[in-house]
Amino acid sequence: MRLLTRHILRAGFALVVTTLTTAAFAQTSFSATYKGGSTSSCGTTFNISGKEPTASGKYPVYIHIGGTGEPYNGAWASAAVDAMAAKGFVAATVEYDNGSFGTCTTISTRAKCIFNGANANSAIAKLCARAKADCSKGVVTGGLSQGSIISVLSRNFDSRIRASMGQGTGSTYTVAYNLESCMANGKHTQPGDRLRIINGERDMFVGGTESIARSQAELVTGLKCSGLSPTECFRSNGSGWAVVKDYQVNDLYADHCFMGLGTYGAQCTGILAVDTNYRYGSGAWALPATTNWLKSFVTP
Repeated sequence: MRLLTRHILRAGFALVVTTLTTAAFAQTSFSATYKGGSTSSCGTTFNISGKEPTASGKYPVYIHIGGTGEPYNGAWASAAVDAMAAKGFVAATVEYDNGSFGTCTTISTRAKCIFNGANANSAIAKLCARAKADCSKGVVTGGLSQGSIISVLSRNFDSRIRASMGQGTGSTYTVAYNLESCMANGKHTQPGDRLRIINGERDMFVGGTESIARSQAELVTGLKCSGLSPTECFRSNGSGWAVVKDYQVNDLYADHCFMGLGTYGAQCTGILAVDTNYRYGSGAWALPATTNWLKSFVTP
């Protein structure tokens, strides 16, 4: 076992929280399919790729959703799955109809196909039916871009979802899509104190500046912190948001895909690998912190 400390900013005051973590679980890969789509019929077959602890037992579930045009089993989706399986989850990333973006209605329908627990063919139903899964222990979600919207909306369709993480998350994407009617705090079933939103300061899809990245995260979570321009704002339970700065990532460009090593000045292009500061770093925006936060909401 080892101790980890993290800093929380609440109403302008810095807190230090210490958490106890255990050794990583050995993992076994698995694959499955479910029925998804962009219509209420949810009739198209899509893939699920996951990992679960090799040891016998029953575990909570983590579901990851990638962004528009992103391979469902790409590098950073797989990094999240690996991290959650190592923490004792049945963890999976799901394919869906992500060739285009959409309105609240379109994206909510895609979310329902993934997360409607009452539909035996949904992704969540397929994962909860696995021999090692126990969704009564809790389900948590994460995602990037369109996948982050689906992550935030997931609890609209299944009350077992206890907390959700989003990366590149807002209500306004470029000038074409305003999703405030489903993404503003109070417009989604997931309470603001069960959300953790991480945006890059140069995320052009949610605005392109640190100020807009902050305001978009505030809108979704309903949380604001005092100070001129805070880059982290968390409640005592770790919910809230962070804005990733250029200097915190290895390619010095905290864009929409801040978790990937890419080309400076171009959003989500030239991606070579997962940023090591994201995958292994101690920052509140990094994968260890966000996965530890998600784990805090489930029953071991």
